[in-house]
Amino acid sequence: MTIKTGEKLPEATLTVMGDKGPQATTTAELFDGKTVAVFAVPGAFTPTCSAKHLPGFLDHAEDFKAKGVDEIVCLSVNDAFVMNAWGKDQNVGGRIVMAADGSADFTKKLGLEMDASKFGMGTRSQRYSMLVKNGVVEKLNVEEPGAFSASSAETLLGQI
Repeated sequence: MTIKTGEKLPEATLTVMGDKGPQATTTAELFDGKTVAVFAVPGAFTPTCSAKHLPGFLDHAEDFKAKGVDEIVCLSVNDAFVMNAWGKDQNVGGRIVMAADGSADFTKKLGLEMDASKFGMGTRSQRYSMLVKNGVVEKLNVEEPGAFSASSAETLLGQI
């Protein structure tokens, strides 16, 4: 069952790269008491993700802040080392939290997983964006397979 607007995010643990290496962080720590723009990608370093999705959120990071967004989170079913390397490659700095859902636990709880086995990638996240306020989904934009428009930074920014 896919999460819907108005529903609270499920509890899960994600991993982010900290000063001393990978560190676990809970969805409560990431989302409670904040307004967060989240976008999920099928994989770090993949073509659309690297050429359009992540760069769009980087380009509009200040616009999101100006509209009251406390944090932007990029989520992928990759490990924290890959997410950290991708963040460095894309010059993310501190503008976006690069969150790893290595075992797809959170993605599965959201009901937004996809089978990318035919591409040699196994279980991955669908491409989506969402606005989360205090742990509750306010907006959710899930892409059709192979598409990129509904989950763009521009689309989510226009919904705030």
